[in-house]
Amino acid sequence: MWIRLLLSGLIIAFSVLIGYLAANKYRSRKNFFAQFEAFNARYISELSFSRKPLAEFLAAFEYSGEFAKTLKEFSEKRQPAIKYSFLTDEEKSDAQGYFAMLGKGDSFSQRDFFSAKKQYLTEKKASSEQESAKKSSLYLKLGLLAGLAIVILII
Repeated sequence: MWIRLLLSGLIIAFSVLIGYLAANKYRSRKNFFAQFEAFNARYISELSFSRKPLAEFLAAFEYSGEFAKTLKEFSEKRQPAIKYSFLTDEEKSDAQGYFAMLGKGDSFSQRDFFSAKKQYLTEKKASSEQESAKKSSLYLKLGLLAGLAIVILII
């Protein structure tokens, strides 16, 4: 009897873990766009006021996850290869275009370009937050239901 309960608990926990890992794509996407939007806002502010060199600006703030990897690659190569599976092809090309313009030209044209990107990034951040909230709980619930179905079928 105890072995069945233990096995049932382990099966349910494993299936919920699989659901959690499946939803990681949406959490990563949400974090990427949240940091991307914050970076854009800081860069617009930087262009308007202090105008530090790009390398100094990139080193001034800490980021995490895939966006930090993208910034690190940009600071080393000046053209990051954005190959994340959670981004669509259009979003990848938009991000590469964004980084291609970073540090190019005078501050006025850069400020205009990045101010235009602000609305796009705000929309992407909001949509990815909504999608993450929906899909993360969906995958957790599906994992729980799959675990319960397996337990019912086996035991």
